Amino acid sequence: MITRLQLHDGWRLSADGDIPVTLPAGGVTATVPGCVHTDLLTAGLIDDPYLDDNERRLTWIGRTDWTYRTIFTWRLDGHDRTDLLFAGLDTIATVSLNGTVLGETANQHRSYRFPVRHLLHEGDNTLEVRFTAPYTYAEDLRDRLGERPGAYSEPYPFIRKMACNFGWDWGPTLVTSGIWRPVTLESYSGDRIAQVRLLADTGTDGVPRLTVALDVDRLDGTAELTAEVEVAGERARLTVPEGHSCGWVGLSVPGAELWWPRGYGEQPLYEVTVRLGEQERRARTGFRSVELEREAFRIAVNGEPVFVRGVNWIPDDCFPSRLTRERIAARLDQAAEAGANLVRVWGGGLYESDDFYELADEKGLLVWQDFPFACAAYPEEQPLYDEVAAEARENIVRLAPHPSLVLWCGNNENLEGYADWGWQDELRGRTWGHGYYHRLLPGLVAELDPTRPYWPGSPYSGSPGRPPQDPTRGTVHLWDVWNRVDYRTYADHVPRFVAEFGFQGPPAYSTLRNAVSGELALGSPLLAAHQKADDGQGKLLRGLGDHLPRPRDLDDWHWLTQLNQARAVTFGIRHFRSHAPYCMGTVVWQLNDCWPVVSWSAVDGEGRRKPLWYALREAYADRILVVRDGAVYVVNDGPHVWEGTLCAARRSLSGVVLAEAELPVGCAPRSVTRVELPAELTEPGDKTRELLVAELGGQRVVEFYAEDTEVAFPGAELTARVEPLGPGGGDGYRVTVGAHTLVRDLALFPDRLDPAAETDRALITLLPGEQTAFEVTGALLHDPSALAKRPVLRCVNEAHGAD
Repeated sequence: MITRLQLHDGWRLSADGDIPVTLPAGGVTATVPGCVHTDLLTAGLIDDPYLDDNERRLTWIGRTDWTYRTIFTWRLDGHDRTDLLFAGLDTIATVSLNGTVLGETANQHRSYRFPVRHLLHEGDNTLEVRFTAPYTYAEDLRDRLGERPGAYSEPYPFIRKMACNFGWDWGPTLVTSGIWRPVTLESYSGDRIAQVRLLADTGTDGVPRLTVALDVDRLDGTAELTAEVEVAGERARLTVPEGHSCGWVGLSVPGAELWWPRGYGEQPLYEVTVRLGEQERRARTGFRSVELEREAFRIAVNGEPVFVRGVNWIPDDCFPSRLTRERIAARLDQAAEAGANLVRVWGGGLYESDDFYELADEKGLLVWQDFPFACAAYPEEQPLYDEVAAEARENIVRLAPHPSLVLWCGNNENLEGYADWGWQDELRGRTWGHGYYHRLLPGLVAELDPTRPYWPGSPYSGSPGRPPQDPTRGTVHLWDVWNRVDYRTYADHVPRFVAEFGFQGPPAYSTLRNAVSGELALGSPLLAAHQKADDGQGKLLRGLGDHLPRPRDLDDWHWLTQLNQARAVTFGIRHFRSHAPYCMGTVVWQLNDCWPVVSWSAVDGEGRRKPLWYALREAYADRILVVRDGAVYVVNDGPHVWEGTLCAARRSLSGVVLAEAELPVGCAPRSVTRVELPAELTEPGDKTRELLVAELGGQRVVEFYAEDTEVAFPGAELTARVEPLGPGGGDGYRVTVGAHTLVRDLALFPDRLDPAAETDRALITLLPGEQTAFEVTGALLHDPSALAKRPVLRCVNEAHGAD
């Protein structure tokens, strides 16, 4: 039997050296798990790093050495052995117990265990963790190993730490130190279960199977050990031979049902129990097979090819110890409700918490896991090489039981950087990560998790000899849009799989208002502090192109750039989906933010849904209609045949039908059908005063023959009625809007009235005579009628000045 004592109480934090704030004698109260920034913030010694430009005044924290210290009481417990476990230390730490150094750490991405029985005293014991400044360590190692090229001048390749801590084009530079995961004192006698490795997949006969490997920390090796394994009514005995510390067993589990991604089936999960003497380990897993067709980059689960409707995930807070299971669940629910079936954990962040993967299992969200390398050449010399091996080994074993995990990926954009960004000239023969991505990591995955495919990096074409961005093989990242060209350029690409593409837009207005204490105005320095992309404001405005008019004020800027983000991303998604099965996936950059910022996210740093989120929900629906190249593409990613009559009409802006056609359609499950349109529908008489409407089985697409800046929009004539959903408005409000003219992209922004308010719909185009209803929840409003007025209620017509 193992007894555990959590050591989370009584910690104090002090600085080792001069700092620009005054700490009380004995330091400040520290929260464990936590970090220096959050402790100083709680103590009132620093301003909120997410407010205004406060981040810039806090760089000293990452250049300071810090000490955490606590005194805990320990009593003799009848056990022979006691270990001190740190689930996560960030990052360069020296750990001491009662004045004796236990060891040094240099990796945020792994855990540490120290034997301490011989150092414990009956009664009070002093535990100290001294953190060397991350900058000190990383810059010293950079000086010793030589500079490496990368996207940013910060030294993140020289420390095994969350890279985006050092700033990114969407994130602040807030370089943390701290005890960021739990601390436990663990006592036991005799042999100890050190590790249980679980691999759950299916055999060649399709029957679920489980492989269990047991590693034992042995007091001595003189006896054979026997453990019991139980899952879904099946039992097996596992033997650890005399003189060995590891044993394994495989068993068929015919009573288990297969786990499927959302949209393809259910997600049954089974508890696995491993018993060794009085010790017991429990874990949860699911059974499924995963294959990757490498040239096409086609992922198949249980033999069924999956069109990936994905989103990229970044750390959801710069201070990840603040993340709760509830917050992660809310964010993953937002991904699922937007129609996503895959979340890519990006390589500039972390191996996420157990909560993240458990929730993905439950929700049927596939997980693509990058190893933590991003946008830089990474040295392969010691001590980094052994740290990478240790972290990878630990996390492969930790994450392998999760059926949601379907792909290990070596890095983000480093293969492309070496091939295409001029790194070879800068490196002059120095190491850059090739050995990690092509030898170490695939070797560890093959050893510890052969049930899943490994991919060396993204973008990658499947072979070191080919250009990484070869669109005919593997994965591509499309960043010419946003950086250089109009979003219509997506139509020039027909890749096999798009693992990154996106477009910026500001966060919700209330999120922006919370982040900027001063004036909110275009050109405001404090607003600019929440735009991290190079020439971000210029790209936002240039990106409006001829799609939308120039903003007249901040309200226009906020509305039009949010709308343009939604249109740009979904234009790409719809185009790529219409090319299935040649193209088998899109992973949008990005789902979430780590703080309040103008960025590529669909959900902002305070968890509010941007217009892009609503547009994603439409573009990632099982069934969509896409108009291109003189045809309607019927995209059916559902499990049933989609058949019926496609009704297509060319109309005037006033609603008059100028030409129409009814075309029979039958689209098989998981397929795309092209329906040719007659010339009278594809060739308008006046492209500025006409539009195309196509409908099939409740799905509708409205396409204009010209860009919005050319369309002769009428003034928006509409009526809006606001009614409470319940007595007194406590349940929210229904806003019913009727259109007397064409109304383009009607949207409601209730957070402008109350930050807690949200709406269920956005970006609705109404033809003359139609109506729609928005449901607003989350707030009781003093003046509900404001829901029907600008700047809460917006449409494209009025942005053109047509009203």
